[in-house]
Amino acid sequence: MRLTVLGGCGAWPTAAQACSGYLVEYAGFRLLVDPGYATLPRLLLHTTVDAVDAVLVSHGHPDHCADLNPLLRARGLSDTPPPALPVFAPHGAVDAVLALDKPSMLAGAYRVHGFHPGERLEIGPFAADTRLLPHFVPNAGIRLRTPESVLVYTGDTGPSDDIPRLAEGADLFLSEATYVHRVPSPTDAPYLLTARLAGQYARQADAARLLLTHLWPGTDPVEAAKAAAEAFARPLDVATPGLVIDL
Repeated sequence: MRLTVLGGCGAWPTAAQACSGYLVEYAGFRLLVDPGYATLPRLLLHTTVDAVDAVLVSHGHPDHCADLNPLLRARGLSDTPPPALPVFAPHGAVDAVLALDKPSMLAGAYRVHGFHPGERLEIGPFAADTRLLPHFVPNAGIRLRTPESVLVYTGDTGPSDDIPRLAEGADLFLSEATYVHRVPSPTDAPYLLTARLAGQYARQADAARLLLTHLWPGTDPVEAAKAAAEAFARPLDVATPGLVIDL
């Protein structure tokens, strides 16, 4: 399994960073996970739009799914449109993005497979176990499995004992880490993570490697990595565009 980071910025993109977006490849199958703001141009540095085999969305915030619209436009409005793109998302999560165009315009470009977080999905060669994790909207933590490796992605989440359970023994734990040491707003604290807590969860899960993502714009990635390393002594990185990890 190969992970290519397209972006890892939380909330909105910056000049240097797209929002959450990850290309996961295995056995010739290309799965796009969370096509957030500004991820399509980064995707095009690695592959073509018609080479994407499926999309998996963790939740409906636009920094995780907004670029589904230009992806579908690029496929559906081409001279030779590829087959309908399977889009796996929690029920209703991509409705707002799909409503940006009139229904008939891109009707043949996609096929939505809605699910409830907690269900198991089969996406090409991937088995995907999902779990509802705490966020402002329904969010699916995702455990992607192949016969050789396991990738776990939190989506956006607050603190939960379910996180290390989901990430148990993962070869790569891709965890949101919006803030470094603490979430500044008490009202947001139940729904977002810190890099320090991501490191603790990675240690509890006995994960082989940690990748921090969804840092708040302007956050120092070095400080985030240091905070996570206080609890997690194994390899760790911060998601930056173009980073490739082979599991």
